[in-house]
Amino acid sequence: MKLPCLILFAAGVLLCIQTSAQIKIATTPPMGWNSYNCFGSAVHEDEVKANTDYMAQYLKPYGWQYIVVDFLWSYDNPPGSNIGNPFQKRLEDGSYIPWLTMDKWGRLTPQPNKFPSALGGNGFKPLADYVHARGLKFGIHVMRGIPRQAVWAKSPVKGINGVTANMIADTNSKCPWMNHMYGLDMKKPGAQEYLNSLLVLYASWGVDFIKVDDLSRPYSAAEVEGYKKAIDQCGRPIVLSLSPGETPLNQAAHVTQYANMWRMADDFWDNWKEVLHMFDYAKSWEGVGGRGHWPDCDMIQIGKLSKRGPVGVERYSRFTEDELYTHMTFWSIYRSPLMLGGNLPENRELELKLFTNDEVLAANQTGENPRQLYKKDGAMVWYSHVQGSKDLYVALFNVGDDLKSISVDFASLGLKGKIKVRNLWKKQDLGQYKANYQQSINAHGAALFRLSPDIK
Repeated sequence: MKLPCLILFAAGVLLCIQTSAQIKIATTPPMGWNSYNCFGSAVHEDEVKANTDYMAQYLKPYGWQYIVVDFLWSYDNPPGSNIGNPFQKRLEDGSYIPWLTMDKWGRLTPQPNKFPSALGGNGFKPLADYVHARGLKFGIHVMRGIPRQAVWAKSPVKGINGVTANMIADTNSKCPWMNHMYGLDMKKPGAQEYLNSLLVLYASWGVDFIKVDDLSRPYSAAEVEGYKKAIDQCGRPIVLSLSPGETPLNQAAHVTQYANMWRMADDFWDNWKEVLHMFDYAKSWEGVGGRGHWPDCDMIQIGKLSKRGPVGVERYSRFTEDELYTHMTFWSIYRSPLMLGGNLPENRELELKLFTNDEVLAANQTGENPRQLYKKDGAMVWYSHVQGSKDLYVALFNVGDDLKSISVDFASLGLKGKIKVRNLWKKQDLGQYKANYQQSINAHGAALFRLSPDIK
């Protein structure tokens, strides 16, 4: 869908000046932090601010910028609560408990006990202002559709007279793992207006990123389009992230048109088998990612996890050090969005080292057309092109359970002559090589290089 531009006539030339709604967003994979993996449904405002302060001080110089509050911010988790998905129950009059914080237009708002600055109808604006003041961007998680409690209350839909929530809900469309919402029947008058009103509200708060859940499995094409249309009319550039996967491969053309990032798989956690599965998901989406639209490997499971759920006990990532490097290396070479899942203030030297290597992050932000070269006998190689040069980023992975020597043949990459090899994790030039390069890599480990032809 082409958006209007401002037409000017100057010096005999017609000029088309982009309006703010046309500004391309997510031109590189978004980089940030999400509260889910360390706080589940129960993150509080002071914890969001602490992660914001950490990112601003330590990570912002390396390109990290989004602070995202994940699900159930309208639910009143008391301090210390680690409840995951509190199902709503119905009372005799048909109303729901727990009752989520909601305005008169049927739009969920932040729970003031968790987000005190939201008191008085402020919504997330004070918290977004805090994030923006530190040079970062603010995001939220939302569930697809419209609250069931708004349907029961017959909340009016803002922006269209005579339409109430019960008139636009698809009561047969339900999330199987959290029963707070109905889907929207996008054919009904008022359905798009409801989404428009949501995005206008989020824009007024200063939201820069929305993660819409229960949208990709099953794939809700009409609602995906509805959220994109709502973003386009809200007057603010907002990244649209779809969750969770598996997003169907047969929807690749649609999802690249309407979303900025989308999950390839279900929730990813710190388990080596899930890393192996992610390699396969990524291969199936190979060649689809690009400027403004990115297949998403899910959040980075590094650092202090599950402080209040949602999976397992509080812990630092269960990945070995070799697996941590593989995790970060693959997300980088593949150009997945990079959303940190651990509680940043509890990062140790290892986590900080993994998140602040500018040469590794450059592969994620500037590499072009990542491809798998081969995967066989416990070895795997991926590569991408370095923008503006004939250099290549090349990642070697030992996906087996024993030490292995892994090699890459230069001719298979289209490289000739002497090739300079630089180890990006170690920031060391290793010398020039002919024909191939090989290195011994620990079980479940990885290495990342930049290969530079000797061009004279």
